[in-house]
Amino acid sequence: MAYQVLARKWRPKSFSQLVGQEHVIKALANAFENDRLHHAYLLTGTRGVGKTTIARIMAKALNCETGITATPCGVCSACTQIDAGRFVDLLEIDAASNTGIDNIREVLDNAQYSPTAGRFKVYIIDEVHMLSKNAFNAMLKTLEEPPAHVKFILATTDPQKVPITVLSRCLQFSLRQMTPQQVSGHLQQVLQAENLPFEQGALNIIGHAANGSMRDALSLLDQAIAFGGGDVGELAVRAMLGAVDQSYLFEILEALIAGDGTAVLASADAIAGRGLSYESALHELAHLLHQVAVAQAVPKALADDLPQREQIAALALIMSPEDAQLYYQIALHGRRDLPLAPDEYAGFSMTLLRMLAFAPAASNQILPAATNKTLPTIADQPSDALTHQASPVASIQTAPAAPHHLSPAKAEQAAPRPPISDEPHYNAPPWHEEEHAAPAPATQAGPFKGDWRALILQLKLGAAGMLAQNAELIGYTDSSIELLVGEEHTAVASRAYQEKLREALSNHFGKDILLTITLGSASGDTPAAIALREKMSRLANATQSIQNDPFVQSVVRDFGATVIPDSIKPL
Repeated sequence: MAYQVLARKWRPKSFSQLVGQEHVIKALANAFENDRLHHAYLLTGTRGVGKTTIARIMAKALNCETGITATPCGVCSACTQIDAGRFVDLLEIDAASNTGIDNIREVLDNAQYSPTAGRFKVYIIDEVHMLSKNAFNAMLKTLEEPPAHVKFILATTDPQKVPITVLSRCLQFSLRQMTPQQVSGHLQQVLQAENLPFEQGALNIIGHAANGSMRDALSLLDQAIAFGGGDVGELAVRAMLGAVDQSYLFEILEALIAGDGTAVLASADAIAGRGLSYESALHELAHLLHQVAVAQAVPKALADDLPQREQIAALALIMSPEDAQLYYQIALHGRRDLPLAPDEYAGFSMTLLRMLAFAPAASNQILPAATNKTLPTIADQPSDALTHQASPVASIQTAPAAPHHLSPAKAEQAAPRPPISDEPHYNAPPWHEEEHAAPAPATQAGPFKGDWRALILQLKLGAAGMLAQNAELIGYTDSSIELLVGEEHTAVASRAYQEKLREALSNHFGKDILLTITLGSASGDTPAAIALREKMSRLANATQSIQNDPFVQSVVRDFGATVIPDSIKPL
């Protein structure tokens, strides 16, 4: 027997087998069960969502020998002939190749005759928007008042091109694109029925690449089966589609958050080394940024079965909403401009470098993840203690005789400044000044004195800094540190971030540090919570200062001006 492609073999034969069109199925099923039949239906939707399939199931429901029903038997002569495409009273017309008025007149002339074998004569006109204006005008009268034995089922991918006079004579049903989860779930059922091995990650990739079309997904699955020799594996599907591994995208975003240009270009080189599609990489990057933005605005909107859900939630806590929107827009523009670049690698890498260049100057600052309900009194510390990144080699204990913890702001003030000279220094580029300003690297830090907030300022943690910022120190020894992380921050307490934090601590102290992290109810004394309280205090002081300013008061009084609270930013 000849091989039948999966898209045809697994075409639904009843309403119960359809995937993702419950709103259409419910309306049609109720109409058939209650014998409320319209004479003309219009099915709209993108390719491969089931327009023609639903039309054929409707033809079976109208002509099944058991009677008009929403559940045709599928075994009677009418049902089997419709499935085989041999039913004489079912006429399928491709409007793309039969666009003229003569073709429609032939259809209308035949519509006057009674059905030969069935209960109704059903006309399925696919891509009806391709008909000419004269053809539409010719069918208006018959479409409005057809013979009792005639039913019209029209299908189109572009309902805007269908005349309003035709739309008003039809019951219109808009078919939705299927979600990647619905597509991958159906593909899983198909492969299980076919007894073929597969990896769920491969189905997720196909479900995303299908763009809501089940027919496209089944065609891609056929291709994947052939590509993998009967085995549908994730690596094989990525190679077949040129899809980018999600781990590369997470590495790129984490490097952008950390402001690490070397790591950003290394990820771009890794994509180039595997011969992956740069256009696909930017598309996937924009899609990932969209998911991050959704997680930031409405965390519960992320589906529970979404792949890499925890990593996306962690990124949403680390990345500021402004950065997510900025990176998303740059990714869209980079994808659009990719054909104009000298070569695709240059276009892709320049897009990433543009994200790095346009990021706020304080991109290395770790943002607090959430606001605590209770805010204890603010400690007497410099207001901008967290706005400057401390040097990674600064010691916790500054002097053996008098242990004292200097904030980065005070350390900067205490540093001697070179005298100002009127003569230009042409041999000293600006970027060399930062290098000379940094002290010589220390091989080992002094003993830890319990100032967790000061310690993490000296560590280069990157994305793992979110874990450190939202952790509360509850115990420590010379070789171990115990932290408490609130249950609301479970997403940032991943094993990978814990390992990065442990390695950073071990490198800082020059010995292995045992890191223990417990999930529970934090008291609100985490570095992130303290930083947020300080920020809110500075904002309150700035607001009060603006409101008490005589000039501002005079402008408000004389010109009826209004101070916009959101425009006030503390220094």
